[in-house]
Amino acid sequence: MLAQDGRISMTALAEQVHISRAHCHARLQRLQDTGVITGFTVNVDPLKLGFGASAHVILKLRQHNWRALRQQLLDIPEVWHVILTGGPMDVILLVRAKDTADLRRVVFDEIQPLSGVVDTQTFMIFDDLVSRSALH
Repeated sequence: MLAQDGRISMTALAEQVHISRAHCHARLQRLQDTGVITGFTVNVDPLKLGFGASAHVILKLRQHNWRALRQQLLDIPEVWHVILTGGPMDVILLVRAKDTADLRRVVFDEIQPLSGVVDTQTFMIFDDLVSRSALH
């Protein structure tokens, strides 16, 4: 329930799971203390923020370049998510830009020139249909 509505009141949450408010508070605190809950976030609509073009950019890296490269990738404002993978490619990025020209600039001028990037593949996102961050 918290994954769907991180702003729910403690009273409402306790009522929904049929426990006392004090027990609910203690359980939530325990989940935070043990690292099960790592934080609370807000979901935003990238289009309403002016990001009209999104893509997954797949990177192949030179061996042993991940540690040196990860902070450089995180420093690019248009890079929203960085995933280290196994397999033929090494990293998947979620890149959001104001339009396709800006997306091209980010890929060609900011990502490809980074030391250690051997190859990139860009997959445009036409529709972002489902986010499964909420537990069911």
